[in-house]
Amino acid sequence: MSELHYQSLSDTCRALKSGALSSTALTEHMVARIVEHDATLKSYALLLIESAAQRAEELDADRAAGKPLGPLHGVPIAVKDLLFTQGVPTASGTLVMADFVPDYDATVVQKLRDAGAVIIGKTQLTEGAFGAHHPQIDPPKNPYDRNRWPGVSSSGSGVAVAAGLAFGALGTDTGGSIRFPSAACGLVGIKPTYGRVSRYGAFALADSLDHIGPMTRTVEDAARMLQVIAGKDVNDPTSLDTPVPNYVAAASEQLPATVIGVDWEYASDGIDADVVQALRDACARFADMGVEIREVSIPGEYKQLVDDWGITCGLECARAHADYYPEHKDLYGPVLANLIDLGLSVPEEKYAELEDVRNVFRARLNEVLSGVDMLAAPCMTSVAPTVAEMERAAGADDQRAAFITFTAPFDYSGHPTITLPAGLNGQGMPLSFQLVGPTLGEAMLVRAGAAHEQAMGATAHPPV
Repeated sequence: MSELHYQSLSDTCRALKSGALSSTALTEHMVARIVEHDATLKSYALLLIESAAQRAEELDADRAAGKPLGPLHGVPIAVKDLLFTQGVPTASGTLVMADFVPDYDATVVQKLRDAGAVIIGKTQLTEGAFGAHHPQIDPPKNPYDRNRWPGVSSSGSGVAVAAGLAFGALGTDTGGSIRFPSAACGLVGIKPTYGRVSRYGAFALADSLDHIGPMTRTVEDAARMLQVIAGKDVNDPTSLDTPVPNYVAAASEQLPATVIGVDWEYASDGIDADVVQALRDACARFADMGVEIREVSIPGEYKQLVDDWGITCGLECARAHADYYPEHKDLYGPVLANLIDLGLSVPEEKYAELEDVRNVFRARLNEVLSGVDMLAAPCMTSVAPTVAEMERAAGADDQRAAFITFTAPFDYSGHPTITLPAGLNGQGMPLSFQLVGPTLGEAMLVRAGAAHEQAMGATAHPPV
């Protein structure tokens, strides 16, 4: 079982269903690996060893009894520690919520359980899912290079999956927090259409920007997890009441005649050469498949949304923390406290002005997408920077804004994205890019992502 932890989620699930592998043995293997490696990688906030072992035994008994088995049967999966888990602390990366124990599961957690997943642990995140970890919490370490940034708030999920400490994990994305750790750790990440996945039972960073999605090592795995968590939820009034396509089937379907739009000025102006070349190479792979690469222009409103993202996020974050802040300000780290203070000072008219800009940007982006099937763009302005570089950037508004150039606009617009690995650079760090689809275009993104994955061939694993 030496390399079992790097097997795909989907292949592992098939082995479990066939009886070639037991969930109990697999869970024991994964727990042992986490215990061995996570003392240095710090990807988990909390391990659920006893409940995971019990669930694995139940699932093995179900298989032996010939009961119907779910699409995630027996597979150890991790969830970001802002997703409520019944009877288990859910700290959201904070000290102020360290003792908060919800009495129900988030909808996505319940859906994972119903699909047969073994919830093996809660992954570490930045404080309140914003830009920095609480000073008293050890941040996750990038398994490719411990001195490099592992991505922002869903970094624990990214590190756990990349390092073979989970077969898949849930992350959230408000300004890039599925895409950044997926890019930095060489993973597939899907940020679904806003409303495609219920946010009920997820502690908010910013309600109108938050998205929940899967982070995995393959496109089929991400499709399998999305299949499970997508759909209408009566407990979330923003969830969309539309049928859920067969995303797993889409991962094995032939890519039809496709047009991918690229704004090369947007994708290359001031962007590191490795990042631009990775996108050009990805476009060349698609062109070799017969995909048409067409130049487009991203609506210019994205610049204001990027520059002022902190205003929307800050005001909505202040609402989310109203029960704790400012009464318990002494328990907050400086970065999250500064965001909430900003939010408390924002005039409502400024927030409303940004909502107008959001609506214009969304409408104009829809016009661009009416002429192509999807867009291609970088995820980050550079390959994963050093932790020290990101700490300096966290204190500089202009640098922080620049870094969310390719992520925040699509959180505002709500369009779905898929982050895809694109090999390693000369320093052995992951390269990546993203595809952006029309509203509810996840199946199309999965199809294109799987085609690119097949063209890329096997991906490397970090030196863990």
